[in-house]
Amino acid sequence: MATPTREPNRREQILAAAAAKFARYGFHGVGIDDIGAAVGISGPALYRHFRGKEAVLAEMLTGISDTLLAGGRERVGGEDPAADLDRLVAWHVGFALGNPDLITVQARDLDSLGSPDRNRVRERQRAYVEVWVDVLCRLHPGLARSTARAAAHAAFGLINSTPHSTRLSSGAMTDLLHRMARAALAEVTG
Repeated sequence: MATPTREPNRREQILAAAAAKFARYGFHGVGIDDIGAAVGISGPALYRHFRGKEAVLAEMLTGISDTLLAGGRERVGGEDPAADLDRLVAWHVGFALGNPDLITVQARDLDSLGSPDRNRVRERQRAYVEVWVDVLCRLHPGLARSTARAAAHAAFGLINSTPHSTRLSSGAMTDLLHRMARAALAEVTG
């Protein structure tokens, strides 16, 4: 018997609607009333769930970073760094293809956060990058951490381009991105 899927709660509905709106119109192009209307409530009713639009963005971007970091950490630590890297690439590709609105918002609207929230997101992003750096340095002994970090960011750029390149089926795009990212990261030296 299939496990029943849980309906998203109101906060999750608001975050999903805000992600779609922010991805399409940008953070500054969306008002509280727009987000509320997207989930069938008034703008002022949204304040029962979030203190404001920036709080919605902060929770959204912190959530993305927490999810990526936790997922990355779950996929590494094996004996084979190549297998760890394959799992990291597959994880990130799956996340990016499954969440194009979040990828767009993360890339475009992070600077719309105030310093404390932006710093919190950046801290988690740096920790996620270091998961990749550790694996790349295990895979390529002698690789400078700075080079591994640059390679991880380059792979993220490739994978996170998905909101702009979804002209293939999901399966074909998953396969293409995985092969391309894995091939690029196999060539890391220095």
